Amino acid sequence: MAYIQATFEFNDSNEINIMFAGNYGAKGEKRTPRSKATSIQIEKQNQRNRENRVRRLINQNFSTEDYWVTLKYPAGTRKDVKELKKDFTKFARKMRYRYKKEEKDFKYIYRMEVGKNGGLHVHLLCNRIENTDLYIKQCWIGHAWITTLYEEGGYTKLAEYIVKKPDEAIKGQLSLFPEEDRADLIHYGISRNLEKPVPKVKEYSRRTVRGILEKIESGDYMKLATPGYYIDKNSIHTGVNPFTGESYIHYIEYRIRREGW
Repeated sequence: MAYIQATFEFNDSNEINIMFAGNYGAKGEKRTPRSKATSIQIEKQNQRNRENRVRRLINQNFSTEDYWVTLKYPAGTRKDVKELKKDFTKFARKMRYRYKKEEKDFKYIYRMEVGKNGGLHVHLLCNRIENTDLYIKQCWIGHAWITTLYEEGGYTKLAEYIVKKPDEAIKGQLSLFPEEDRADLIHYGISRNLEKPVPKVKEYSRRTVRGILEKIESGDYMKLATPGYYIDKNSIHTGVNPFTGESYIHYIEYRIRREGW
């Protein structure tokens, strides 16, 4: 029986996904019958997929030297979604021009959002060059709050924030906008020049995978880590996908930071 391991390798972490290479489970394993997914289960899986996709994009294209920015309008300003999109398009075009003059590419992930008090703003993750903070203030028509990235957990929390679903307070504010505008305030966007992460793929035998599972189940999973890395216990997931019947193992390992780095 063959298993496929897909490994996403980033600067300071590796994401490992092992799946049975077949239509339905592996011979001799305990198998969970496939079931028809409920709408809640489907949405939960879709949300997890969005989080995974954005986390991998961040790891592939950005680092702790880069910026997390909130673009806001001056107090008292009220604009509609079409105006916000137009303002952000102008901002991105001006930023690309300034980066190009320095022979650099402007890379970003963004999320337009409405606040609890109804104000529109943009969350922006972008790559940093020498004068990025100055350029942001020159190119945006309002206020900009700028900070560097927080790497803990391989940008997991940041990815979750970018693709988060609106809470009840935000839903109330969204309801005040025309239906055709609401989608723009709950979805993220990316620049076209982001590098898409591509996993390295290799094949395992069932016996090898059994050994991996035994280490995980016994709590001895650190022996699976690449030298110089540790495995985040909270990232470990094993089981059988109830919708596909495929066995899987998933975990993320992070580079061990030494004092003085």
